[in-house]
Amino acid sequence: MHLIDYSLIVAYIALLLVLGFVKRLGKDSSASQMIVGGRTLTLPAFVASLVSTWYGGILGVGEYSYQYGLSNWLVFGLPYYLAAFLFAVFLAKRARKSEVLTIPDRLAQVYDNKTAAAGSIIIFLMTVPAAYILMLGVLGEQLFGWPFWAGVLAGSAASIIYVYLGGFNSVIRTDLFQFGLMFAGFAVLLVVLVGDYGGVGFLLENLPETHTTWHGGNDGWYIATWYVIALATLIEPAFYQRCYAARSASVARKGIFISIGCWAFFDFMTTSCGLYARAILPNLADPVSSYPALAREVLPAGLLGLFALGLLATVMSTVDSYSFLAASTFGNDIMRRLGRIRQDQITRYTRLGLVISSILAIVWALFFRSVVDIWHAFGSIGTPALLVPVFFAFVGKRRLPPGAALASIIVSGALSAVWYVSKFYSPTEDYWLGLEPIFPGLILSLGLYLFLAEDRSRSLPKP
Repeated sequence: MHLIDYSLIVAYIALLLVLGFVKRLGKDSSASQMIVGGRTLTLPAFVASLVSTWYGGILGVGEYSYQYGLSNWLVFGLPYYLAAFLFAVFLAKRARKSEVLTIPDRLAQVYDNKTAAAGSIIIFLMTVPAAYILMLGVLGEQLFGWPFWAGVLAGSAASIIYVYLGGFNSVIRTDLFQFGLMFAGFAVLLVVLVGDYGGVGFLLENLPETHTTWHGGNDGWYIATWYVIALATLIEPAFYQRCYAARSASVARKGIFISIGCWAFFDFMTTSCGLYARAILPNLADPVSSYPALAREVLPAGLLGLFALGLLATVMSTVDSYSFLAASTFGNDIMRRLGRIRQDQITRYTRLGLVISSILAIVWALFFRSVVDIWHAFGSIGTPALLVPVFFAFVGKRRLPPGAALASIIVSGALSAVWYVSKFYSPTEDYWLGLEPIFPGLILSLGLYLFLAEDRSRSLPKP
């Protein structure tokens, strides 16, 4: 990287902080202002924020497309479009009309506070942004030559400092800026690659055969697991938070439909760049670094800096959003229900949650060195715990009784967690019965719902 590249990055950080600090929360700010920005989110802001937040795993996409080729679209593209479509059809308007602040608020409405507290803990652990903090460490290594831990610490600080003071509205203002940068960075890289190396013919000549197959060399069960993990979208706190914050129920539903189109176009660019990375740099030691390594290989000064901004914007927009989600879950849900704090203390404890979630994210990022492994671990345990109780808290007339809902969250999550750990104690390094851990927990949760759910429509608030 050259001086012009570093200058672009310094300017980006400075502008990010200006946008984040432009309007701080006052001491008398309400929980609604802190967590959902007073419910004034417009359609453009909704789309920009959701698109940039939900695509933070950019280096994980690079890792997978480098290793397995076109199947990246079948694993990290199509299942998530389908899940987002289901969310838009069944949940977006219901979530906005519920007038709650968080998912656990709805669990408390439909079940009870114990169920909401258990759900809060699962959501907090799922929203700690360890995978995205890990990516900031990798980017620090690749772009600046820093030690991994230095990139983790510096990236974390730059991503959350303005959220601490500005809350949800700071996240939205910075997401609008980062949305444009993430698309611009990959568009520049793809145009240069096609111009310098050629198109489909070059890729077919230089890629392994498996990279142009639908499965990429993986078995069908592994790919099917990601389709089930994608159902975590139906309990995705970032989706619910933006629906709660939307100006209207119509904005929430339309915003998700438009976002699906944006993700599809961005996936076309990222998957294509991952294929070029494998074709041009076939012997990378660390596939997580495929995008920055490719950019250093092919981009001149100035454009390299612009692409670096695209990577940073994609990751940092997710770090700040998920850090804030974890923080608001800690302050509004865990502490309010377990610690019995007053309403006027929620902002203070949300800020404390931001510090705690950031520390956890840093520790986990230093422990894991694969983005995909983090997604797989937390998705395999959190999804079966929450999917059924949360989905049917909004949809349909049949709901679990409060005690059964609490048991479903605890037992299903615990079963999948034990199943996940079984791999580390197996001599063959495989899960029990060769079954991915998400399935036993999800089957148990669905079974409890089918046998124990009852019609409670008359006694429950309508979303």
